[in-house]
Amino acid sequence: MPWALRDYAFLGDGERGALMSPRGEIVWLCAPRWDSGAVFSQLIGGVGQYVVRPQDNWHVAGGSYEDGSLIRVSRWVTADALIECRDALALPAEPGRLVLLRKVRAERAPAGGTGVRVLLDPRPGFGATRMSAPRSEPGESGTGHRGAVWTSTGGGLRLRWAGVPEAEPGDDGSLRAGFTLRPGEWRDLVLEIAVEEAAGGADILDPGRLWARTERHWRQFVPDCSGLLAPRDARQAYAVLGGLTSTAGGMAAAATTSLPEHAGEGRNYDYRYAWLRDQCYMGIAVAAHGPHTLLERTVGFVTDRVLEAGDELRPAYTVTGEHVPAERSLRLRGYPGGSDRVGNHAGSQFQLDTYGEVLQLYAAAARHGHLEDPRVRRAAHTAVTAVEHNWQRPEAGLWELEERWWTHSRLSVVTGLRALAEHLPEKEARHPRALADTVLAETRRRCLRPDGVWARAADDPTLDAALLLPLARGCLPPGDPSTGRLLAAVERELSEDGFVYRFRHDERPLSDAEGAFLLCGFMMALAAWHQGDTTAAVRWFERQRSAYGPPGLYAEEFDVVQRQLRGNLPQAFVHALLLENGVRLAR
Repeated sequence: MPWALRDYAFLGDGERGALMSPRGEIVWLCAPRWDSGAVFSQLIGGVGQYVVRPQDNWHVAGGSYEDGSLIRVSRWVTADALIECRDALALPAEPGRLVLLRKVRAERAPAGGTGVRVLLDPRPGFGATRMSAPRSEPGESGTGHRGAVWTSTGGGLRLRWAGVPEAEPGDDGSLRAGFTLRPGEWRDLVLEIAVEEAAGGADILDPGRLWARTERHWRQFVPDCSGLLAPRDARQAYAVLGGLTSTAGGMAAAATTSLPEHAGEGRNYDYRYAWLRDQCYMGIAVAAHGPHTLLERTVGFVTDRVLEAGDELRPAYTVTGEHVPAERSLRLRGYPGGSDRVGNHAGSQFQLDTYGEVLQLYAAAARHGHLEDPRVRRAAHTAVTAVEHNWQRPEAGLWELEERWWTHSRLSVVTGLRALAEHLPEKEARHPRALADTVLAETRRRCLRPDGVWARAADDPTLDAALLLPLARGCLPPGDPSTGRLLAAVERELSEDGFVYRFRHDERPLSDAEGAFLLCGFMMALAAWHQGDTTAAVRWFERQRSAYGPPGLYAEEFDVVQRQLRGNLPQAFVHALLLENGVRLAR
C-alpha cells in the first residue's frame, strides 16, 4: 500500500534518486539515470521494489538523515528489539552505474536475535521487463561482503547483489531472504545496477570502501551553514540539491513523476528533467552563500544551453542537455489521485522568464568571478540579445500555461538586465539598462492596474504570487509603491494560515483547487525582507519551513487543510529558496 508523500525519504547521488518508505521499502528508482525507465516503480502503481524490514510486523518506524548528507538511518522498534538500517546511494556517482548501500544492524535484541526480512524484485522499464533468473556466483575474498554474489540481467541492465547468500530466487526474477541478527550484529547489503558494459569489478561491492568514500564525499560537499538561519535545514538543502545535480551539470527538478498536485485535478507531471529556471534559483541561492561546486556546475550547464540555443532556448532539458521527450502514458495505475506520465510538454515551450533568471544567475555568479570567463560573458550577451528579440512575444510563462503577455516574465527579464548591468563596464552596461527601462515602461503601461497593483497578465487583472520574486530581487527602484501594494494584495487574497497560493483558479476556495505553493511562500519572505520588514520575512520563512514530513523534504505544494505534501518529491526549487532565505535573512 502507498504511503502519504510526507513519509517518503529520498536517496540521491546526482545521477538518479530513490524514494523509500518508513518500512524500508524502496519503491522508486530509475536506472541508470534520472529519465530512464524505473527499476522499482511501485510508487506509481508499477511493480518492482527492494525491501529491508523487521520480520516482526508489530513495529513503529522512525529515522533521520545523518547531518549534511543523504545517508538515511531508519529505526524500527519492535516489541523486543531495536533495528537500524543505514541507506545511501554510493558516491562519487557514475552515470552508467549505481550502487545502493544498505547496512542493517540490531541495536537491541533478545539473546537469540531478531529477524529481518529482505525482498529484491527489480523490474526494468517501469515493470515491463523481468530480469533473468538470478545466478549465484562466488564472491571475491577480502571485499567484505558475505559469500556468494547474485547476478541477473534484463532491459539492458546487469544486476549484482552481495550480502544475502541465503536468498531464495523466485520464478519472476525476485530474491527473498530472512535472517537473524543478534545484539550488536550487522549485515551489509550492496546492490549494483549498471548498463551491461559498465558493470564493475568485485571491489565495487566492498561495503567498507563504499561507505568510507560516500561519507567522505558528503563531509567535503556540504559546507558549514552555522551562520545561516535554520543551519541544519540549510545543510539539508545543500544535500538534497547535490543529490539532484548530475556530474554533467543538470539538476533534476524532482526525483519523481506523476505525483498529484491535487487529487483528480489532472496536474501530474514528469519532473525528472533540468528546468533552467529552477537551476538558476539554486545557483543564485548558493552564490549568495559563497563559491561552491553547485554554482560551478550550474553556470557551466546553463552557459552550454544558452550558447547552443540562442533565441530558441528551451525551459527544460535532460540533465545531460538533450531535449525532453513528449508526454506519454505508461498504462500504470499511478499514485492514488495521480497518473503515470513520462516526458513533459514544457520541453517544447518558449518561456521568456528563463532568460531573466539566466541573467540573474550570471549577475550572482559574477561576485565569484564567473563573468570573467569568455564563454559566460558571451552567453550573457546572447541572453540579452534574445530578450531584445523576444520580450514582446506572447509565451508560456513561469507556470507553463497558454501563450500570453505574462507580467512575471517581463519583470523577470528587467531584473536580470539590471542585475547584469551592475557587473559590466559602464559602456557595456548601457544597452541592458536601456533595454530594461524599455521593457519596464511597456509592462507598467500594460500590466499595472489602476489601483497600483501588478496584474497577472496584460489581459488578466487578477493576482499572481510569482510577481513577488522579481520585486524582491530589485526589479523596481527602492520605494516604488507597487511593491508594497502587491505584498498586501497577495497576503489578503492569495494566502491562508501563513501559506501562499499561486493564483486563483476559479471561484472555489483556494485550498479546493490546489495546495499552497511553498515556492511562493518563500518568495513572500524574500519580498518582505527586501521591503525591510524583517519580522514579517522571518514569520513567512518559518511558516513555509514547517511544511515538511518526518524526513525533512519539501514537495511542490502543501495542503493547508490536511497538512499533507502535494506534487513531486523532493522539489528542488523549494529547497533552493529555503537556502536563499536562510542566507539573506541571517544578514
